[in-house]
Amino acid sequence: MIFDIITIFPDFFSSILAHGILKRAIDGSQISVRVRNLRDFTGDVHRSVDDRPFGGGPGMVFKPEPIFRAVEAIQAEAPVKRLRVILLTPQGRLLNQRIVQELSREPRLVLICSRYEGVDERVATHVATDEISIGDYILSGGELAAAVLLEATARLLPGVLGNEESKELESFTIPGTALNSTSDVGLLGFPQYTRPADFRGLKVPEILLSGNHQQIREWRERQALLKTCRKRPDLLGKVGMDSEELRRALKRAAEEETIETIS
Repeated sequence: MIFDIITIFPDFFSSILAHGILKRAIDGSQISVRVRNLRDFTGDVHRSVDDRPFGGGPGMVFKPEPIFRAVEAIQAEAPVKRLRVILLTPQGRLLNQRIVQELSREPRLVLICSRYEGVDERVATHVATDEISIGDYILSGGELAAAVLLEATARLLPGVLGNEESKELESFTIPGTALNSTSDVGLLGFPQYTRPADFRGLKVPEILLSGNHQQIREWRERQALLKTCRKRPDLLGKVGMDSEELRRALKRAAEEETIETIS
């Protein structure tokens, strides 16, 4: 999978690409990341990428010409008819695991990192095929957002993590199959424990020491449901479970944890 990142700060990505999952994916040829300096696509001696907004107002806005040229140059290299071009902007749709899974199936992604007061609207309407935000807050530019999207997508590609099973047991991915959920919206991750089994009187749940994999799997799914209820109740309405079935599963999970039953 090829990622083309358009930015005025290409050095920003040097350290990110030299460590961890992204370095492993690059070394293993699962991904190729090409960082493009937007200033290389300007046409003036000052290599200007921004200008004052028409109609007045504070700050500067990215000009359309350099971005159009950068994407057109990438398009000329790409064998696909239509590139997936993503503008990182707080006005975009909020990134989630479902979108990441969708993007991981693309052969090539172009990520546009905006700065200042944003980009000329003609970029959003005539160049970008998608606008994505990583949260309802403001950053100084799209580079951090691009890095988040890059890693979230790359780690889903075959062979990048090494352990493919771990991807099916992560937050927002656990489907709750034992809970008869048919939704593609996942639960939060279930509680994880490791050695020692008894630390300062804090003991690991007995079920995890039982060796009964079927019961462990069902316990984990119920506990993932309980954790989702506590920390992200907004997700429960998207899981696709019958309300009575949901109540019973939460009640049993609470009882297993020996806490007050959730009503």
